[in-house]
Amino acid sequence: MTDVARSHIAAARSTLYRAPVGVRYPSSQASSQPTEAHAAKLSIVVAAFNEEGVIGELYSRLKRVLASLPYGHELIVVDDGSTDGTARRVNALAEVDPAVLLVELSRNFGKEAAVSAGIAHATGDAVILIDADLEHPPELIPSLVAQWERGADVVVGVRNPRASEGFVRRVASRGFAYLMNRISEVPAPARATDFRLIDRAVADEFRRLPEQKRLTRSLIDWLGFHRAYVPFDAGTRAGKSRYGYARLASAALSAILAHSRAPLYLVGYLGAAITLLALLAGGFVWIEQFAMHDPLRLEVSGAAMLSILILFLNGITLSCLGLMGLYIGTIREEIAGRPLYIVRPSRANSSRESPPSPGIRAD
Repeated sequence: MTDVARSHIAAARSTLYRAPVGVRYPSSQASSQPTEAHAAKLSIVVAAFNEEGVIGELYSRLKRVLASLPYGHELIVVDDGSTDGTARRVNALAEVDPAVLLVELSRNFGKEAAVSAGIAHATGDAVILIDADLEHPPELIPSLVAQWERGADVVVGVRNPRASEGFVRRVASRGFAYLMNRISEVPAPARATDFRLIDRAVADEFRRLPEQKRLTRSLIDWLGFHRAYVPFDAGTRAGKSRYGYARLASAALSAILAHSRAPLYLVGYLGAAITLLALLAGGFVWIEQFAMHDPLRLEVSGAAMLSILILFLNGITLSCLGLMGLYIGTIREEIAGRPLYIVRPSRANSSRESPPSPGIRAD
């Protein structure tokens, strides 16, 4: 993007008007006011799973914040196969507030698929991703929007450290960020969260990504674009966290497999190192035992050495096969052709045009 075009977009944001979605103006016209423009709109995307008890408070806080901003808005709640009354509560809100849209998935596809469904249905000039459990304070939204108005395409909420966070979880979070920065092409700022704003251009590029095994924040980071960071203090979580250590570890592994080839290189280097070590050890034993007739009196039994070596190499082999199996499994999921999610038809979302793949609508 040229400096002239970027300055034009920033000026359009500051006056609360933007070029229509999908329209690109030639650089020769970048300094002129578009002949057709519309009031900018914010899309708030909430992925919800069994959040019946908190949806009401989240809605009230979001409406108070959005009322203070000079933008139109829509609130998209993606019900990720909830078994409680989450969908019913959102439907009730949609009946009295046309800005509310319920997107019901046919089953629980997971948070990442639900967020992708929300982005696919979003029509705003900027899309704001926020968790339903109130850990992401809606009151931070004006700060995210302010950075967007200044020209940032991606605005990331960075959680401040808190005393109540467990030692193990804190160390794991920092370790994951450090590991991703070391082995991946995608930087992962420490304590960066899914609470973020993305520009329409970023949302459109995100919708084109075909990945089935996905971590939303990593994919958004991979897309690039100009970004800004806003620190915040996490709110009090409503209910118990559904992300235990096992689930967090699974998400971390998925991110590493999707965004890095470093584990494959590591296995290759490990194999080369073991081969070299075996050659050196074999040469030493042959010289010490047979050429020099055991001057060190090691009295190494050939059978014992062979058994230890076989066990060691078998362990390495199985580990390497397991790693390759993970990559092959990821490849299988990508080429299987299944949709990322399926949207249930309902009165709340039947009027909204069906989004393109990787999600589909069950008609």
